[in-house]
Amino acid sequence: MMTRSLIATAVLSLAACATGPSFAQDRGSDGLAESNAQNRPVKVMIITMFGPEGQAWLDRLGPWKTVAVPGLSPDYPNVNCNKQDVCVITTGMGYANASASIMALTFSSRFDLRHTYFLISGIAGVDPARGTVGSAAWAKYLVDFGIQWEIDAREIPAGWKTGYLGINTKSPTEKPPLDYRNEVFQLNPKLADAAFALSRNAVLADSAQAQVARSKFSYAPANQPPSVVQCDIASGNTWWSGTLLGERAREWTKILTDNKGVYCMTAQEDNATFEALKRASSIKRVDLNRVAALRTGSDFDRPYQGQTSADNLLNYADQGGFVPATENLYRAGNPLVQDIVTHWGEWRDGVPHR
Repeated sequence: MMTRSLIATAVLSLAACATGPSFAQDRGSDGLAESNAQNRPVKVMIITMFGPEGQAWLDRLGPWKTVAVPGLSPDYPNVNCNKQDVCVITTGMGYANASASIMALTFSSRFDLRHTYFLISGIAGVDPARGTVGSAAWAKYLVDFGIQWEIDAREIPAGWKTGYLGINTKSPTEKPPLDYRNEVFQLNPKLADAAFALSRNAVLADSAQAQVARSKFSYAPANQPPSVVQCDIASGNTWWSGTLLGERAREWTKILTDNKGVYCMTAQEDNATFEALKRASSIKRVDLNRVAALRTGSDFDRPYQGQTSADNLLNYADQGGFVPATENLYRAGNPLVQDIVTHWGEWRDGVPHR
């Protein structure tokens, strides 16, 4: 039997073929790749994780020049850049691919990224208490859901609500000492607020299948049309589903952010991506104050009442959220991208006061 990741890869590969030209064809009007580009300035670098996420941008903002960067994923070996100095990179899925690709990008001589704004742009599972399939969320916190101790749920101590607890703690409610130094990151709130203000009235895509899926929830915003919101991202390589795991994601986010963060999107790569950017920032190759994270809900992170967690997980594609979620990466993210490149004089030295 195929694993969920293999099924997802197969489905998404088909979606990529259906939505536009392949990455190998994205070479701009002259058909040439800029394999020898050096220190090219970039205003916005859009970070996507797999083909359809990247295609949402590549189908719209071209023509493109491809820039070959040694060390990128063999599946996505080029960065695509347009005349507005907007570029798109696709890292490959999961922590290892994300961190390796971003390290290769930021330490490459191909680009000058010192003034670049980075937009993490990807789909995710969504907490029905904070959004719905198709909803777009701008985050202020990135929380690593995977850096925890775990006790098998069938063997947890009496009185514990979960088998997860912070590393080197004594109970699930304690904040860990953050020895890994990448358990939680705070993004520039000024940039997150600016992105939300620019996109909050965006008209988001929807689908009939998604409408049916959300109608099975008895509460808002799960059963409402998608909208642009502000809430935070929990990332980890394990793609999970369930009410109790969802409750842990909410609690874990609050613990690591000292009750400031609000969980709403579960993704895979974002803490790894930010850690790689942080390494580049340490030698002033990038500016961490210029990192924004946008995730759109492609499926619910937990079942509706009467549904099992297994059914929610195994039949996630039936929720109809994939197409609107990938589309809404562009619809919610492009207002920020265009404001930056159109008013570069205001943005070049940092997020403008408005």
